[in-house]
Amino acid sequence: MPEPIDDFYAVIPAGGIGSRLWPLSRADAPKFLHDLTGSGNSLLRDTWDRLEPLAGPGRIAVVTGRAHRAAVEDQLPGIPDVNVFLESEPRDSTAAIGLAAAILHRREPDVVIGSFAADHVIRVPHLFEWSVRQAVAVAREGYICTIGIQPSEASVGFGYIKKAGELLVDGAPEAAVVERFVEKPDLETAKAYFADRSYLWNAGMFIARADVLLAEIAAQEPELHAGLLELAEAWDDRELRGPAVDRIWPTLKKIAIDYTVAEPAAAKGRLAVIPGHFDWDDVGDFASLAKLNSGGRSENLAILGQNPRVLSDAATGIVVSQTKRVISLIGVRDIVVVDTDDALLVTTSEHAQRVKGVVDALKLTGRGDVL
Repeated sequence: MPEPIDDFYAVIPAGGIGSRLWPLSRADAPKFLHDLTGSGNSLLRDTWDRLEPLAGPGRIAVVTGRAHRAAVEDQLPGIPDVNVFLESEPRDSTAAIGLAAAILHRREPDVVIGSFAADHVIRVPHLFEWSVRQAVAVAREGYICTIGIQPSEASVGFGYIKKAGELLVDGAPEAAVVERFVEKPDLETAKAYFADRSYLWNAGMFIARADVLLAEIAAQEPELHAGLLELAEAWDDRELRGPAVDRIWPTLKKIAIDYTVAEPAAAKGRLAVIPGHFDWDDVGDFASLAKLNSGGRSENLAILGQNPRVLSDAATGIVVSQTKRVISLIGVRDIVVVDTDDALLVTTSEHAQRVKGVVDALKLTGRGDVL
């Protein structure tokens, strides 16, 4: 087994409700706390297990909401208390990743950090490790590096990264310069991207020296950067931390790291990409969850839950059961059934992306008790 990377710190942003997986994913039990693959572990725990060989157990930090602290620490009993960074409220990815970068840079000025979402599914871990090790080598040279996934289909559900010429860095034979980011395309455009092997899926993984990442935030959002530095200065003093978070965190601008770091770095020719050849899924909706748990075969019915009572005849799709009810499916194709104690969802894989609209409607009608 290769040794952990000496100057590397892994950061796991564990936020977001995962509203397209409602009613399974809720504010008090977001998707990263669930076992969605039948592995016996939550997505968060699987993420930790992937990163531990790269960073070591003492060099993995989690950024999460105060409400999820107990659940995170229960699932990650090996995490040091000083590596749990608590948000008072969600402020998007620049604030979350930037906070970790500022704290870790203050503790260790030359540290390279890597940000990896808590709710993604990655298989073939040795290929993932190889990609990360290449990315760290690139980051040491002052680049911000991302890992793009080689597409397996013409997907309209992901953003894309257009890679340009190769980048010559020792220890990173697959490194390339990023030409640009592309938002989620329509189907015809996605087919063209799939045929052109220079386009990769944007998996939202970023690896950089902490000082380089912070400098990019400072250039784009100086007020946000100043707030992060002030928080980092107070963070390791227990008496100062709480009041600083309560005062500063709610004032930080909500903005994704793609806009403050990745896209500006790409425009300057300072963003690199490593192609990832491992299986990856962000489990963005029930259609992807069905595909993930049926081996990618559309004729199967995936069933999740503890002791589910499901009867099926010529049915395909997915059933998630959290109750003792008997669920019977006859002659339905690509069905999605999610049965919980206080809410029932029935849709199809084709319309799985529209579940977020249900969540928005429940918020507007004041039915937050089921969110």
